[in-house]
Amino acid sequence: MSTTYCIELKNEHDTLKLGRQIAHGIEASEEKLVVVYLSGTLGAGKTTLTRGVLAGYGYHGKVKSPTYTLVENYELASRRVYHFDLYRLGDPEELEFMGIRDFFTEDASGKPVVCIIEWPERGGAILPRPDLDLVIGVQGEGRRADLTVYNNRLEGDW
Repeated sequence: MSTTYCIELKNEHDTLKLGRQIAHGIEASEEKLVVVYLSGTLGAGKTTLTRGVLAGYGYHGKVKSPTYTLVENYELASRRVYHFDLYRLGDPEELEFMGIRDFFTEDASGKPVVCIIEWPERGGAILPRPDLDLVIGVQGEGRRADLTVYNNRLEGDW
């Protein structure tokens, strides 16, 4: 069963706040692996939301979109976060060559993992099913986020 929420994001602050709320929901769930899909047009706020998730874990460094590297790794106190950007992916099979499946497990130290995937539709069937699926769209001066929660342990105060 899934639940979908429509969330109005008036500005960047609201997008960052939603990201922090997502991080808190993930932590409260105590899940060992959480997969988050982020979809939306260029400039919709996917990387800003990721910055909010990381801020929710106490990270305040630079967060850039891994458009050219495909993945950025953030080693945090309680979790490891992998931030993927599949925008430039030519074929989903490229993910197999980079060992994508290895990212979707606990890391060697036993830390839980969060995988945030921008442009998941480019990954095809190689990607696992998401726990959270977030679509961000431009709405007037702000944004609208449609958040679908597939893992009911992740229910938060959206």
